[in-house]
Amino acid sequence: MRNRFPRATVLALLCSLNLGLAHADATLDKIQDRHKISVGVMLTGAPFGTIDPQTRQHQGYNVELANELGKRLGVDVETVSVLAPNRVQFLQQGKVDVLIANMQYTDERAQILDYVPTPYEQVGGAALMHKGAGIKTWADLKGKPVCVSQGSNFIEPLQQQYGAQIKAFRSQSESLLSLRGNGCVASVHVSPTMHGLLDNAEWAEYEIPLDSDLIPSDSVIWIRKGEHDTQARIDAIVRDWHRSGWLLELGERTGMHPSAALHALHEKYKDAPALQAAK
Repeated sequence: MRNRFPRATVLALLCSLNLGLAHADATLDKIQDRHKISVGVMLTGAPFGTIDPQTRQHQGYNVELANELGKRLGVDVETVSVLAPNRVQFLQQGKVDVLIANMQYTDERAQILDYVPTPYEQVGGAALMHKGAGIKTWADLKGKPVCVSQGSNFIEPLQQQYGAQIKAFRSQSESLLSLRGNGCVASVHVSPTMHGLLDNAEWAEYEIPLDSDLIPSDSVIWIRKGEHDTQARIDAIVRDWHRSGWLLELGERTGMHPSAALHALHEKYKDAPALQAAK
C-alpha cells in the first residue's frame, strides 16, 4: 500500500515527536547537569516564607520544602522570590524550574501548567477583619469590598458565590495595608498566614471571626507542561515525605498546623517502601 504522506512530511512529524520527548526530559536533565534546582517561593509572610532581617537568607515553610526537595534530588537549591501576579510567568519563562508558592490546585491553573499529583498540604482562605465589623458568615461579605492578591484562587468564590466586591493587589502586604487603611472590610489570604498575624500585637484590633476556611484546596508543586519525568521524580519524593511523616513534623515546627488531609495522606503512604536516596 502506498504511503499517503510525502517523505518530508513524515520526517517532520518524527522530528516534532522527538522534540516533544526531549522537552519532557529537559528540566530534569538541566537540574542534574548544573547540580542545582531553582524553586520559586512566596516570601510574603510567616509561616510560608520570609527574609531573615540579619542574614537576608530566605526562610520558612516553602523554603524548607525547596531545600528538602534539593536534598532528595542530590542537588543544590536556589530559592527565588515570586509574587502571585508573576509566579506563573516565572515558571513559563524558565526563570525557575518549579513553583512551591502558595498555589493551590485549580482546573484553570492545570490548563496552563502541569503539577505534581500528590499534594503536600491542603490550605484554604481566612478572612482577617477589624473587630466589630459585623461579619459572621462568608455570605455577609455580599456587596462589601474584600482585599485579595492578584491571581488568587479565592477571587472566584468570593465574587460568584458570595457576591463580594474584589480589590486585587500585587502583593499580600499591599492587601493588608489597604485593610488597615479601611480600604476594604476584610483581607482574604491563605489561612495559616492570617492566623499567624493574630499572634502579633500589631494586629490586636483584628480578628478572624469566620469558623470555616474558604475552599480548602490541595497545595501542589507546579511544573511546566509536558515535563513528565520531572513530575514523576518529584511525585515519588512527595509521597515519601508523607510516608516518613516529615511533612507533619515540618508543619508543627514551622507553625503550619498540619491539616486533616495531611494526616490522611500520612496514613495512606506510611507502609509504602522507603524511597532510595539520590546519590
